[in-house]
Amino acid sequence: MITLRAVGKRFGAARVLDAIDIDIPTGQRVALVGSNGAGKTTLFRCMLGEYTHDGEIRVDGRDPRHDRTQVLRHVGFVPQVAPPLAMPVGALLRFVAETSGAAQGDMAAVAARLGLDVAAIRNRPFVKLSGGMKQKVLIAAALGRTTRLLILDEPAANLDPAARAALFDLLAERSAASMIVSSHRLDEIAPLVNRVVELQQGRVVLDDTVSQAGGLGTRFSCRIVVARADEAFGRAAAEWGLTPDTGGTQWSGAVAGPDRLAFLGFAARHSGLICSLQIMEASHDAANSEPSRV
Repeated sequence: MITLRAVGKRFGAARVLDAIDIDIPTGQRVALVGSNGAGKTTLFRCMLGEYTHDGEIRVDGRDPRHDRTQVLRHVGFVPQVAPPLAMPVGALLRFVAETSGAAQGDMAAVAARLGLDVAAIRNRPFVKLSGGMKQKVLIAAALGRTTRLLILDEPAANLDPAARAALFDLLAERSAASMIVSSHRLDEIAPLVNRVVELQQGRVVLDDTVSQAGGLGTRFSCRIVVARADEAFGRAAAEWGLTPDTGGTQWSGAVAGPDRLAFLGFAARHSGLICSLQIMEASHDAANSEPSRV
């Protein structure tokens, strides 16, 4: 699917990529990790044909620099920083649909699953949207069409917990597509992937497989008991999609597998109020599974 041989890139005297050799077969999900400045976004831009570079890149046997139109037709891309596009949201989605052969309705359906009503913002300039809205539009444009490769640069940035859970579900449904997702923290994206490649100063320093336990598509049922009803806790719990009992002291719901650590962080911030916390993988039989208790 993707082959990189001795790929290098300089910006002036600074070498950002240095002799990158990677093979990514069809269907593999790769985490590209590394600190800020490691070269992740630059590598993506080379793979998308935006930058000239040393060495060779092939996507489905094509050079993305010379055959960019053909390559991008089958690639869904979510950038780390949203482009400052002045065009209305409707015009943007129409352009994506016309150039990729996708249906605008499919992109609107993806946006709806992320909690965004495209019809309500269709005439608004993309650049005027909030950060979360921009991210949802870009994800809808990338996932609302059939692609063989997904390149996702910090895709969950600016998303609320419910939208993050929806994103993970959407990615789980795209199991046939190859995926490369970047982050500067492996723990945030490890459940999404089956391989991790780490860059440091433009070089590959780690290339290994990762466990799929608690991974993409996994959901955890949870139940929280608090000492008393609390307005601030209630707002935060509702953002996680939890629902209360009539007294507001017992909250229950489900959490996406990749958000497990973030959810526990939310719980830790309210530890003085929480009496008990139970988390159990939703796909397991409750009679045969021991919930985690805090």
